[in-house]
Amino acid sequence: MAGQKKYEISFKKGITILLGVFILGGLLFYTILMLMPNNSLRLIEEKFLVNDELNQSSEEPIKITAINEQELVVAAVTKASPAVVSIVASAEVPVFETYFENPFFGAPGMLDDFFNFGIPMRRQSGTEYVRVGAGTGFIVSADGYIITNQHVVADERAEYVVYLNDGSNQGEKVEAKVLARDPDHDLAVLKIEKDNLPFLEFSNSDDLQVGQTAITIGYALGEFDNTVSKGVVSGLSRSITAGGRGAVERLTNLIQTDAAINPGNSGGPMLNLEGQVIGVNVAMASAENIGFAILGNYAQRAFEQVKETGEITRQARAFLGIRYMIVDERLQSANRLPYNYGALVIRGENREDLAVTPGSPADKAGIVENDIILEINNERINARQSLADLILKYQPGDRVKLKVFHKGEEKEVEVELGNF
Repeated sequence: MAGQKKYEISFKKGITILLGVFILGGLLFYTILMLMPNNSLRLIEEKFLVNDELNQSSEEPIKITAINEQELVVAAVTKASPAVVSIVASAEVPVFETYFENPFFGAPGMLDDFFNFGIPMRRQSGTEYVRVGAGTGFIVSADGYIITNQHVVADERAEYVVYLNDGSNQGEKVEAKVLARDPDHDLAVLKIEKDNLPFLEFSNSDDLQVGQTAITIGYALGEFDNTVSKGVVSGLSRSITAGGRGAVERLTNLIQTDAAINPGNSGGPMLNLEGQVIGVNVAMASAENIGFAILGNYAQRAFEQVKETGEITRQARAFLGIRYMIVDERLQSANRLPYNYGALVIRGENREDLAVTPGSPADKAGIVENDIILEINNERINARQSLADLILKYQPGDRVKLKVFHKGEEKEVEVELGNF
């Protein structure tokens, strides 16, 4: 019995100690909470509330809102549209009228004109200002610098106005001055005398990837201002021969897109999903869903040069110094050539159109007429990669290795490219 009583006393003591520990622990926890900052307490409360809510609504799935591409496109267009302008060219042109000359009585008389008697003739009757062209541009600085295509403002006799698209000055007509033209890249820089304008920022077009979204905005058909189209970057480093208004130009290193580019879109921006400029719309192909844009980096460089110096410095181009024809299967078959690729060095139609320019890098390297240049730095020359396109990758003074078929055998020569 004594042992049992001793056990009961120990058990009661243990319960008392345990209760004391719980009471002391609670007091310590309460003291710590009181000493903690209010925001920490709030975080603890929110944590318990969130856990409680999750436990109560475990039967319902958690909903996560994702931003889709459509929302990104709308946001990009909303951001960019106020900085896109329509450009209209007007020029003084002669006005002609028709009159009738009497072949029997000499000079025309009033009755001849009234009765339409005699031979119909035309004569100038004064001049008038008429619209002679239209295109698109986009503002690149708050103080009114505008980028467009050179061919949009090619007529030096014309006067140019832009129509603004910002909400505060929607449709406002402002005279524009052409500051500089860059025929090498079909770019031009204009200026209007206004401040606090919305403007577009450039993205680094060196980072472009085939398949990424491309958005174009332009004055479609010279009638529908700020028309938006969307597609993807279909290809890079494209080269085309573009023509218009009697001029033909070779454009290289272009962006290809399936976004619609129509007449009037020329000079408008090509944008990424952030609303930044990746290119300048320049041309469309005769086939559907094929358009082209100039790299945005070229446009940014032109703008910065004009703002700093007032002109666009002609970019130095690497120069080899030959005339050539691309070899394909048809040329190979017709002339029994040993290759169906490469650049065949040939002279032009006129006697002065030599195959190799005297004193040029090609001449110094021993390249002669009828040689076939097969590769540049291990890149094969063909219809998709012409010699001119490959040379554009290099700067004057760069040394490159050419694989050449020369007098019946292949050889490698090293050439230091010249400055064109």
